[in-house]
Amino acid sequence: GRPALSPSTINKVVGILRQVLTEASERFGLPDVFKGIKRLKSRRPDVQPFSLAEVEKIRASIREDFRDYVTVRFFTGMRTGEINGLKWKYVDFDAGLILVRETFSSGEAEENAKTETSLRDIPMLPMVREALERQKALGCDSEYVFGTRYGNPIDAHNFANRIWYPLLRYLELEKRRPYQTRHTTATLMLAAG
Repeated sequence: GRPALSPSTINKVVGILRQVLTEASERFGLPDVFKGIKRLKSRRPDVQPFSLAEVEKIRASIREDFRDYVTVRFFTGMRTGEINGLKWKYVDFDAGLILVRETFSSGEAEENAKTETSLRDIPMLPMVREALERQKALGCDSEYVFGTRYGNPIDAHNFANRIWYPLLRYLELEKRRPYQTRHTTATLMLAAG
C-alpha cells in the first residue's frame, strides 16, 4: 500500500485544519473541537555533521564546477533554497557579506526567505570570498551566483542525486543529505573557536 505519513506531515495537515476550525468556533461561537488535541511527537531529523577532514575530502574530490558551491555551503550554513536562490545583487564584496533575502525551491523563487528570522547577513569567511570571486570571474550572465549552464539556479534534486550521493559513495562516506552541510558549519565554527 501507500507509505505511512510522517508525524510532521500529519501535524502540518492537522495544523491547517485546526486553524480553520478555531476560526469557525470564534466566528460563530461554537465550541472549539480541537481542545485537548495534541501534536504527534515527531523525531527531530538527526544532525550528522561532517568532520573537517571529510569536508576537505569532499571539496577536493567534487566535480570542479561544484567545488565553490559546496565550499560556500559548508562555510556559510546556508539552506539549500537559500544558496540555490542566491543572486549576485545580494553578494556584497565591499562589506564582506552575503545577504539572505530570497530562497529557491521546487522551481520557484520566493522573496523574504523562509521566515523573517531567515533574513540575515552572513559574513564571508576567506575561503567563501575566494569561492565567490572565482564564480564572479567566470563572467556568466546569470543573475544567480551558482547557476546551471543555462543560467538557471541549481536544482536541489539533480545536485543531490547526480553529484552529492555518488560522491559520498565514491569517498565511502556515510550517506547524508546535502542539508547536513548546514549543520556542519556550526560544528566547524565551534571547532575554530
